[in-house]
Amino acid sequence: MQSDQLNYIPILIQFLLAVGFVVGTIIVSGKLGPKRSSKIKEKNFECGIESVGNARIPFSVKYFLVAILFVLFDIEVIFLYPWAVNFKELGMEGMVKMVIFMSLLLVGFFYIIKKKALEWE
Repeated sequence: MQSDQLNYIPILIQFLLAVGFVVGTIIVSGKLGPKRSSKIKEKNFECGIESVGNARIPFSVKYFLVAILFVLFDIEVIFLYPWAVNFKELGMEGMVKMVIFMSLLLVGFFYIIKKKALEWE
């Protein structure tokens, strides 16, 4: 083996140990854990609300729209961190680019507000 390939052996060993630990923990907990079942334990339960009716009831499109907008604006805010860290090194050019970026962000935000995408009925 070449010396470059030998450098990856500790990573492979660590990966195998991690996978082995996870698999071993799941197997051991399945064998040693309690196996008491009852009607109440086998009942579907989520968030303190008892399941009633069909699970395939469609959600409002507003729910998905708000979720997508949240992710979109959250990701755009993440772009501000590297800019803030390198603010002095980017100089005036970086400032102009960030002003353009933020203005496009604000235009999009005002567009969503105009379309009333964040209002619930």
